[in-house]
Amino acid sequence: MLELIVISTLNGVLFGMLLFLLSSGLTVIFSMMGVLNFAHASFYMLGAFFGFQLTKWIGFWPALVLAPLLVGAIGMAVERYGLRNTHKHGHVAELLLTFGLAFAIEEIVSMIWGKSPVDYRVPALLDFPAFTIFSTNYPAYKIFMLAVSVVIFVALLLVLKRTRVGLIVQAALTHPHMVGHLGHNVGRVFMAVFGVGSALAGLAGVIAGPALVTQSDMAASLGPILFVVIVFGGLGSLPGAFIASLVIGLVQTFAVALDGSLASAFGPLDPSSGPSVLTDIWNVTIAQVAPIVPYMLLVLILIVRPLGLMGTRES
Repeated sequence: MLELIVISTLNGVLFGMLLFLLSSGLTVIFSMMGVLNFAHASFYMLGAFFGFQLTKWIGFWPALVLAPLLVGAIGMAVERYGLRNTHKHGHVAELLLTFGLAFAIEEIVSMIWGKSPVDYRVPALLDFPAFTIFSTNYPAYKIFMLAVSVVIFVALLLVLKRTRVGLIVQAALTHPHMVGHLGHNVGRVFMAVFGVGSALAGLAGVIAGPALVTQSDMAASLGPILFVVIVFGGLGSLPGAFIASLVIGLVQTFAVALDGSLASAFGPLDPSSGPSVLTDIWNVTIAQVAPIVPYMLLVLILIVRPLGLMGTRES
């Protein structure tokens, strides 16, 4: 039991920090621009495939820098030539644009790299066990992923809360005309914010690609839970996204590891006491319902606190 708790906690924190690294960009975009980008997970996928391709050409460490920059440049182009033109038509137009863009990116990736998983491997420098706990070797690469996520969280908080750049970006959302009169180009500010958010998603893809499966449907597998994180934590709240990522990562990891059921806790159900569907539900294990646990948490938080844990924006 102690081994289960320790290993599941480590894996849960790691998965939670990966979720935060992925959701941080979307949180920054929404908090500064009010845009809920449905294509954000697709930028994560682009980061993974760009990282894979650049790693084959020039190595993992240059790819770790260049791939997020490429994804950020694509994000800036999307904002400049797409979202900026649809912004005047309201949030529905923005959602539809990013929704269609997500499908377009997935098809383009499938055309270039195919639908099968690619051979994106952990760099040799980090391909060793960092430590051994309960006879289980914990990879150094996972520690690297955790460290990068923590650094990104601290850096984003410092930039947004402690620097002049962060003040300008936040002011541009609520008082764009005033910021413009002070000599700042509001359009460029928004474009830069969207580019940084997209680059963060690309960085998550580059880092997660070797540890997870890199294939053309990876955006669809992580996209829904990404929105669970930002809604659970509170739309536009970076600390909220951080807490929600850890909570969901830990809850889902422990749920997958637990094999208990109502039958194991209270004994088997008498077949004559009810319909067969009731017996089936009685025998369902926690691990079997683990994939829907985050969405159950989402429904619960929306009922109890619609703004999320630390959300302040209502629109």
